[in-house]
Amino acid sequence: MPTTPPGLFVDDLASDAGDDAPLVVLVHGTMDRHSSFARVRSRIMDSLHVVSYDRRGYGASRHAEPPAGGIGDHVDDLEQIVAGRRCTLVGHSFGGTVVLTFAARHPELTASLLAYEAPLPWLEDWPAHGPREEPFRGVTPEEAAEAFLKRMVGEHKYERLPLKTRQEVVKDGPALVAEMTAIRRDPAPFRPVDVRAPALVARGEHTSAHQIRGADRLVAEMPLAELRIVEGAGHGAHQSHPREFAELVRAAVALAPGAADTVPAATTTPPL
Repeated sequence: MPTTPPGLFVDDLASDAGDDAPLVVLVHGTMDRHSSFARVRSRIMDSLHVVSYDRRGYGASRHAEPPAGGIGDHVDDLEQIVAGRRCTLVGHSFGGTVVLTFAARHPELTASLLAYEAPLPWLEDWPAHGPREEPFRGVTPEEAAEAFLKRMVGEHKYERLPLKTRQEVVKDGPALVAEMTAIRRDPAPFRPVDVRAPALVARGEHTSAHQIRGADRLVAEMPLAELRIVEGAGHGAHQSHPREFAELVRAAVALAPGAADTVPAATTTPPL
């Protein structure tokens, strides 16, 4: 039976299609939370059983104990959430690295997967490559979180956020510092050749050069991977292009053996 790791918030949305609907687990990135997938979820739950959650240290899972020390802890949480069920895994950004690591460790549970712009900082040509024991030296976790968000969404957009929102999200700073330190310090958590499930590796049309190289590297080395590019999108495609991201999820589910005829197109048109 599905279990929830102590202290983690898990949102389990039963499908309108009933108990036999394919299971999809959505895993968010750094300084994010499960609610960022809301417009994607509304477009796929007509025929898919959708599970999403706040990763350890973020949002409603901020106070889960013990704190995550590295990607292995997030994979352990995902193992408990999947609970032995075969599923399609969908990961955005750092969540993509989590699902790729899970898939390499648990091919028997990974029917298929979608990894959107997963960071691979152990590669020699990745920005800030190499050991960094103190990547946030001289700043507090809250200051690190604020700087990260400004870099991701743009300083102008960040300053337009309500003060309460800004005060809330920077509380996730300790989780940011922990995972950004660990992913640069620890060895590569998976080998692409060991990810043997059918997979979509996706990126935005307007993304960074290192994300382009990372996606190409994964597609070249994973046995059953296909590259997809979301036109007009950047790193946050699940929010800026929810319709296209939902189509990627459906396409990933359809890659699973035996699933091609069980994932119909959306029967409703959710609001933008």
